[in-house]
Amino acid sequence: MIQKRTTIAIALVALSSGLAVAGGYTGFENLSEGFAGASFSDGGITFFGMNNDSGLNPDGSTYEPGEYGTDFIIENATLAINDFPGTLSGTNVLSWGTSFIGGDNLSINILSTFSMSTGQLETAASLNLLYFENGPWGGITIEMLAMRDGMLVNSDSILISDLGGRDNLIGDQLSVSGIAFDTLTINARFDDGTSTVFAGLIDNVTITPAPGTAGLLLMASAGVMRRRRNG
Repeated sequence: MIQKRTTIAIALVALSSGLAVAGGYTGFENLSEGFAGASFSDGGITFFGMNNDSGLNPDGSTYEPGEYGTDFIIENATLAINDFPGTLSGTNVLSWGTSFIGGDNLSINILSTFSMSTGQLETAASLNLLYFENGPWGGITIEMLAMRDGMLVNSDSILISDLGGRDNLIGDQLSVSGIAFDTLTINARFDDGTSTVFAGLIDNVTITPAPGTAGLLLMASAGVMRRRRNG
């Protein structure tokens, strides 16, 4: 019986070691301000798939893939960081689109979707998000979708506040944990699932193997975990 248990234990270790986990982190501080291209890597994370979908704008008009630009932008956001120290840190943030403002000021650009991956299986991720709420953006849901082999396995979302009046900036966080994924996608949608856009930027992206990763990776993903917060 002792020999049998030892054999099983060795088999489990061998199986879990074959499921690679890497993790990654970036606050974009090692990059220079400017266009980073349609795909780039930093801190072990590759960012790609910028604005590659179509959908409806908040005013009901349509947009096409790439209409809001296909480039990522590293933005010096010193002034915004001073105003939102709990959300942003350092000097740089990740933006997107077709333009940026050089120096300490910044532009808040429109986004429909982008994806990121370490190229390995991971089980936890988070990012800080600065975005416009109210005004034309109210009622839109911003999502973080965790995918594995093209299938949704986990998600988190923020429902943008819809109090009317002028829009204003607010900080928040998106995070997922507990189920193995290989790709993360950020997007925006209406309540009926139609793709749309929001205006914002991100900082402090962390992707890690969570505690107990080996056990989690050996479990069957029997369902989809969803978490939703109201703005």
